[in-house]
Amino acid sequence: MLFIVNSISPPEHIKEPLAYMRKAQGSWEKRILKSLNSMCTELNIPLAQKRPVNEQKELLNKWNEMGTDEPDLSLFRPVYAPKDFLEVLMNLRNPNYENGEQPSFRNHLGLIQVPLKVKDIPELKEDFSELGLNIGQLGIDDSAQVPPELFENEHVRVGQKVLAEQDSAAAQQYVRQGCPTALRADLWALILNISNQPEDILYYEQLKSNVIQHDLLVDSLIYKDVKLTASNDDYYFVFEDYLYQVLLCFSRDTSVLEHFTYSSATPPKSYIRVAPLCFLYHEPSKLYQIFREMYVRFFFRLHSISSHPSGIVSLCLLFETLLQTHLPQLFYHLREIGAQPLRISFKWMVRAFSGYLATDQLLLLWDRILGYNSLEILAVLAAAVFAFRAVNLMEVTSLAAAEAVLADLSTLKVMPLLQIFLFATVT
Repeated sequence: MLFIVNSISPPEHIKEPLAYMRKAQGSWEKRILKSLNSMCTELNIPLAQKRPVNEQKELLNKWNEMGTDEPDLSLFRPVYAPKDFLEVLMNLRNPNYENGEQPSFRNHLGLIQVPLKVKDIPELKEDFSELGLNIGQLGIDDSAQVPPELFENEHVRVGQKVLAEQDSAAAQQYVRQGCPTALRADLWALILNISNQPEDILYYEQLKSNVIQHDLLVDSLIYKDVKLTASNDDYYFVFEDYLYQVLLCFSRDTSVLEHFTYSSATPPKSYIRVAPLCFLYHEPSKLYQIFREMYVRFFFRLHSISSHPSGIVSLCLLFETLLQTHLPQLFYHLREIGAQPLRISFKWMVRAFSGYLATDQLLLLWDRILGYNSLEILAVLAAAVFAFRAVNLMEVTSLAAAEAVLADLSTLKVMPLLQIFLFATVT
């Protein structure tokens, strides 16, 4: 019977079951499109145009050194900032409820006011059981159970066996305890079913050819995005050329459109999340495939409105619920001084912590995203960061002061924070 119901559901219901979420996503997309169109009108440039032949030759010649180009992008503005998107999420309401009529929800004092089911710490402990205090982890220096070097040597041996057997499910289970640096590129490719066959390389070359031939408005936005982020970043500036190549090709990839049949969103805006992958993959076609697969499996959920457990709305609600439940004094204090915690943590989650954590720590975090096939760990880590800095945060008296306490996450060790928050918190 269930199959019959599903088979006659309209496509937009399959994408997102809640009508008010579909409506909100549709409105958000129209707002972005309006912003793009008004930029075209103001600057008197088309959304897309064929490049003159001399420009095509010039771009082809500098394909591997696009970072040296310094176009004047002063007139181009970002389509939206994370805080704009957060405002939209804060205004979401389920029209079936009047405020205060949601029995299980009326005590929620955060910014997100939609009644979605999110997990509590006992459920998260069960889901993330491999992160337990008694289980070996890469990224933990002082496990009481097993000396780190012994665990690491054995973990490398098991990882090599998993790769030799080319078992994707085993690889996904394996990375829940972290990936050895030398094996990460191959293990992620195995989990994502990326093999970089000749036809994949050809497809990438076709996308490159499309970039060479056609100039899109979004190209300038990508240039600006990379210039404002990666080229000023000590970790990522060396990969600037790779970032242009991957993101420009991604903007032409019509195969990505097929994926959005099953999401509440339509395609996409990039953030700088491609940058950390450059540490792992140095062949542009493979780097491109890994980024595309990470995007369509995970990252698109961070900037589209849906009720999915890994969607940004659920992650925001999970973060606020964890803080309000397990650090109530801190939560109420920050709320009282006008420093709602989500206003600070939202940018971390929407960018999957890219650009905030040190790269080795970011990759350990993303190991677990792949291992658990879930983005919920982003909300848990965000709450764990607040718990770690709780003493300092209890002393602040303004949003600016709270932001200053949490301004630099580059020295944080991800795995100890997650373990302590999940497995040493009294529930």
